[in-house]
Amino acid sequence: MTTLFLFLAATLRILAIGNSFSQDAVEQNLYEICAAAGQQVIIGNMYIPGCSIDKHVRCMENDSPSYDYRKIGLDGVKVETGNYRLSQAIEDEPWDVVSVQQSSGYSGQYGSYAKLAVLVSWIREKAPQAKIVFHRTWAYSPESTHKHYAFYGNDQLTMWNAIVDASERACRDCGIETIIPAGDAIQAARSTSLGPDLTRDGYHLDLTIGRYIAAAAWFEALTGKSILRNRYCPEGISKQDLKTARKAVHSVRPASRLRPL
Repeated sequence: MTTLFLFLAATLRILAIGNSFSQDAVEQNLYEICAAAGQQVIIGNMYIPGCSIDKHVRCMENDSPSYDYRKIGLDGVKVETGNYRLSQAIEDEPWDVVSVQQSSGYSGQYGSYAKLAVLVSWIREKAPQAKIVFHRTWAYSPESTHKHYAFYGNDQLTMWNAIVDASERACRDCGIETIIPAGDAIQAARSTSLGPDLTRDGYHLDLTIGRYIAAAAWFEALTGKSILRNRYCPEGISKQDLKTARKAVHSVRPASRLRPL
């Protein structure tokens, strides 16, 4: 349905409308990976813990100052501003990319995406220059105790398959052509020596290798550049684990394209 798109501008500006899963994916490692590849980047994350699409829409419609706005500038310094509105964030930069996502427990529930079109339409009106992408998040750890894991029979593969199905159907409904395959990369890495967990609490990513994998998936999807020889390595990751993680990320690049109907 689409091909990978490349941003060739000197500075890539990314805004995530998300929650703690976008915090895991873009607030650390992504800037450093881009810097190691010579790509200037500005990253914004509009954060409400556990925020669903329905709640984002309510905040948008009511212009609610409900967000923490975490912004990483060209210098790599993150600045947090509380009581922030979506209307402020969307106008803060001429964003190249704006991402949307579902809260983790509902990410595999197609019916929960009913209001995604409302949010997407608002973004297209307010930031017509931006490419809207979908941040596909990950399934829970096999041992997760999250209450919503029961939606999927407390089974990681069942949850993952549901996330893929629901997200692709929702993206087609809204005309979103590109998926950031963070969850795909995590799932691929889980079949390696890194193991089936990669979380710190059953659902949020491990602070080292898990977060690195998600950020690397964002980097490859948005720039089209390979992570395999990127010079950046976070502290606490062995050379062998880094190599394994990079291979897992690189293996899912085609997931950035929606499969044909």
